[in-house]
Amino acid sequence: MNKILGIILVVAGLFGLAWGGFTYTTTEKVVDIGPIHATREKKHDVPFSPIAGAIALVGGIVLLATAKKD
Repeated sequence: MNKILGIILVVAGLFGLAWGGFTYTTTEKVVDIGPIHATREKKHDVPFSPIAGAIALVGGIVLLATAKKD
């Protein structure tokens, strides 16, 4: 179990250090009057701190290093 968690933390840490977050888009309904429909796309940014990325990376490496060999 520690190996899987370690790998996840290493990947999340590398992602955080390389990209610093991610963006996604949602569609909102603005007007819906009979046959008239209007929508709007809204962009959402999810930042990921470089410090949190470094902590996740180091934590993952420690978990992988201390994992029991099967």
